[in-house]
Amino acid sequence: MNTHNRNINDPVYGFIRIDGRLINRIISHPYMQRLRHISQIGLSSLVYPGAVHNRFTHSVGAMHLMGRALTTLREKGFEITDDEYSAAKIAILLHDVGHAPFSHTLEGEFLDGVSHEDISVRVMKLLCDEIGGDVMKMAVDIFENKYHKRFLHSLISSQLDMDRLDYLNRDSFYTGASEGIVSHERIIAMMTVSPDGEIVFEEKGLYSVEKFVVARRMMYWQVYLHKTALGADFIANGIIRRAIELIKEGKELPAPPSLKFLLSRKAQACDINDEYLEHYMSIDESDMWSVFKQWIHTDDFILSYLCRALCHRRLFFAKLLPEALPVEEVDKIKTSIIEKYGIGEDLVKYLLSYREIKNHVYRPREDNIKIISKSGEVRVITEVSEQINFTKDKTETKVFICFPKDFKDVIPIK
Repeated sequence: MNTHNRNINDPVYGFIRIDGRLINRIISHPYMQRLRHISQIGLSSLVYPGAVHNRFTHSVGAMHLMGRALTTLREKGFEITDDEYSAAKIAILLHDVGHAPFSHTLEGEFLDGVSHEDISVRVMKLLCDEIGGDVMKMAVDIFENKYHKRFLHSLISSQLDMDRLDYLNRDSFYTGASEGIVSHERIIAMMTVSPDGEIVFEEKGLYSVEKFVVARRMMYWQVYLHKTALGADFIANGIIRRAIELIKEGKELPAPPSLKFLLSRKAQACDINDEYLEHYMSIDESDMWSVFKQWIHTDDFILSYLCRALCHRRLFFAKLLPEALPVEEVDKIKTSIIEKYGIGEDLVKYLLSYREIKNHVYRPREDNIKIISKSGEVRVITEVSEQINFTKDKTETKVFICFPKDFKDVIPIK
């Protein structure tokens, strides 16, 4: 009996097989277990109460889909060794290990020009040193797109990868937003490798691939860029930015030592050393909610106001507009906030957000989704599809405005 094989009962896919000593060891590692306390879609549970799923379940789900994809390619005659099979699954299992609390929400507050993928790579290399072995090294190479079988990296990071395939279905399941449901089984079944070594999709799977692209667009407007969720993100970002500002001024704020360390420096690439990673990987959302509740009682008006708004769900008025408002109308709101709360103009930025929001539907100039015909001809999807037939980046833009509800009658906003 192999004691290293076990199952996880996942609500999206059913039983997911966790096979082998190495993958079990990684899943049990504290850095991986931390993802249980990192929300999959940030503060969206304040809009969709069921969206309480986390990055851990997403990572395990993506690993499951990776296994299905690799098995499919093997069945079609493509050579994938056992080490490559394990390494690719490990690479996608760890692809989100570097996320900050609330996932993307606070990434820009803690990191300066550094992405969570950059942190994930550093963590993977730490685990590689800790665990050792050729498979771990291969997993890092696949993740960084340095492995000679490039299609393995495409399954982790491309415009149709196992990461996106899982989060669309998973986020749809937990939010109840059916717009994101796609046929992951059919998409994987239609997957193959071209003579050039690229992931391509059989022509008979075109409609399923089109549905995937359309579903992703709809999920962004319906869930990821929901106006109220964006408003909650704005408040959370403001809390961290204000805390950083106060700490720079010498104010003492109650916080765990590792969080104080992170708030005292916004990390650039050169700062991501072992010490920084130790502090970064020690913090999760339980720490953030704890300090948010404590900071309600601080004597700083802005920090207290924002923490109360988030902890008590007194969220701001938020709207996505099809076009920009006249500058004078935005100024009216700004002036009203200054007068009511008696704050300086430099603090209005914490209570008023006015900016563009972009939804990149599809980027044909990047790693294009490719379709292979029965004759073996490979063409990009924009040349084949009637639905996705644009040749330039398809980007939809709206204007986001957000401020406390006390001021929603200052100007008419439809």
